[in-house]
Amino acid sequence: MYDRTTDTIHHAIFKNLFDFLPQETTVVLNDTKVIKARFFGKKESGGEIEFLLNSPLPENLYSVYIRGRVKEGMIIHFEQNLSAKIEKLNVDGTRVVSFFENQNPIGTQALFAILELIGHIPLPPYIKREDTKEDIQDYQSVFAKEKGAVAAPTASLHFTDTMFETLKHKYETHFLTLHVGAGTFKPVDAEDIRDHVMHSELYSIPESTCKAINENKNILAVGTTVTRTIEYFKREKKSFGECNLFLHPENKPIRVNHLLTNFHLPKSTLIMLVASFVGIEKTLKLYEEAVKENYRFFSYGDAMLII
Repeated sequence: MYDRTTDTIHHAIFKNLFDFLPQETTVVLNDTKVIKARFFGKKESGGEIEFLLNSPLPENLYSVYIRGRVKEGMIIHFEQNLSAKIEKLNVDGTRVVSFFENQNPIGTQALFAILELIGHIPLPPYIKREDTKEDIQDYQSVFAKEKGAVAAPTASLHFTDTMFETLKHKYETHFLTLHVGAGTFKPVDAEDIRDHVMHSELYSIPESTCKAINENKNILAVGTTVTRTIEYFKREKKSFGECNLFLHPENKPIRVNHLLTNFHLPKSTLIMLVASFVGIEKTLKLYEEAVKENYRFFSYGDAMLII
């Protein structure tokens, strides 16, 4: 835990979170649910191909990443009578596709139901192993509800059912939904971070959460996804849509007071978000401390509370 007021670091285990979090705090969490977004098919020529669903688009189209060579107009076949047509090849590496079941166009919920049968949990690219049965539970928060994410909001993974019940008893809690896309792993590739083109992700905020955000009470954002969604809402005044806000030391939070987050990849937009709270120099010092203490990094790693 890092206290900005006193410039002090404290080491503790996660179950002691409530010893450090100020009592008069509203806690906001992301209830998105990770879908089995990684799945395998075959070209009509018989060649194998891998899809990673990124996000739904208007008019029953989808943004996907594809491992394997494809051309516009190509048809890919999967199990459960699912097929996909390659509609467009984007310069950013994504592909626009449409999906069919028994050659009939299908919507998002029908697609998610099929992927539940044939898909795999989309573990982050830095986890160099295949997904297992344990990941189905471990890579999902205990309060996950709204299907649509292809990556977990990992700060949420630390909460057990017991801790979550304690949280609700001790603090005012609210939810929002931001469906984490594969773009979350895209590094900052601009020499000037202000020139980085941020990926966008679908979000929605219930009326009760909007009201809580607009009050004067301090807010703990559980994770970077919650932080970006709250901050986007405060700037744009929209309770649903696509969030593409990039927080960094030159674009600091204006509403979120406290942050709970994991330790992130170098050069990522996520570590830049941490730096938007404490600055680049302090972020580097906090990460040096975590390395010295043998903290685990990334999705299945340890957490840091910034107050």
